Amino acid sequence: MGGPRFGLIVSKAVGSAVIRHRVARRLRHMCGKVIHDLPVEADIVIRALPGAADADSDELLRQLRGALRKLDGARSS
Repeated sequence: MGGPRFGLIVSKAVGSAVIRHRVARRLRHMCGKVIHDLPVEADIVIRALPGAADADSDELLRQLRGALRKLDGARSS
């Protein structure tokens, strides 16, 4: 139904509500950058760790792409 789906988990351990919403917005933006690299039926859940509050966008994107590569490798095995 329209392509890969993403779920975000940004707990209070990440920071205040303002910081959690900022992290969630940044992660949604990163999802938009990788959505075309995923199969249509993919369901991805991203759990933000406390360090995500201080990570810059390039670092978040690097980590997301690295995690997706690991998943793709595990799927191939």
